Amino acid sequence: MSIITTILKLLLLIYLIVGAVLYNKQRDILYYPSNAPQKNLNEINLKNDAGVLKTFVLNRGHKNAILYFGGNAESVGYSAEEFAKNFPNHTIYLVNYRGYGGSSGTPTEESLYADALLVYDKLREYHADINLIGRSLGSGVATYLASKRPINRLILVTPFDSITSVAQSKFPLYPMSIMLKDKYDSIGRVSKIGAVKTLIVIGTKDEIVPAKNSQRLYEAFDKSKVHLLYLPRGHNDIELDERYFLEIKRFIWKA
Repeated sequence: MSIITTILKLLLLIYLIVGAVLYNKQRDILYYPSNAPQKNLNEINLKNDAGVLKTFVLNRGHKNAILYFGGNAESVGYSAEEFAKNFPNHTIYLVNYRGYGGSSGTPTEESLYADALLVYDKLREYHADINLIGRSLGSGVATYLASKRPINRLILVTPFDSITSVAQSKFPLYPMSIMLKDKYDSIGRVSKIGAVKTLIVIGTKDEIVPAKNSQRLYEAFDKSKVHLLYLPRGHNDIELDERYFLEIKRFIWKA
């Protein structure tokens, strides 16, 4: 056996081992369940097939609502103070995904979609208008919900065109469209989104979701119904920009 043949076989073996690890651990890479914050927050508990879905509730009693889906490693309760302060005239709902913040179950694309519909349908009993914010992973959940239910204003923060596209750019040697179990194909459902207006917020220094992936999603929208905001921040600190809440507030107030 030649040295070249031996090297090629070794490289193939490494390729297969790495591919197997990526496939078997993909949901551990995609989801980082967080604990509930040590804060005294009001919450509602909805029953789903896994047990209980916990959602924090801020500023109760308002006609209009904001429904928020966070990032894959986000503990949404830590943003409660900022949300309550910036949207005093809205009741705000911060959803803890399955496995996050005390919610039962294990997160998957299918289960997060089902829970999003569950929460929305419950909120419609109490609120005339629902505005929807999805950040990072939550943008995939938000685009799904907005394609299935009427939404007033849709805000997508550091969104991706699809998880498949982002993963393919990070692991170019592997066929991610085949390997991934959870694809979150936001760009594929844009034509079904019925939100009155959509705001896409992109971090120009985003190291997790490349700006090009967010830009592709923006390009898929009808330009008469979408606005674009660039902020000079990364993926995990974009909310620290002074324009972050300011521009989202302005966008929602225009309704």
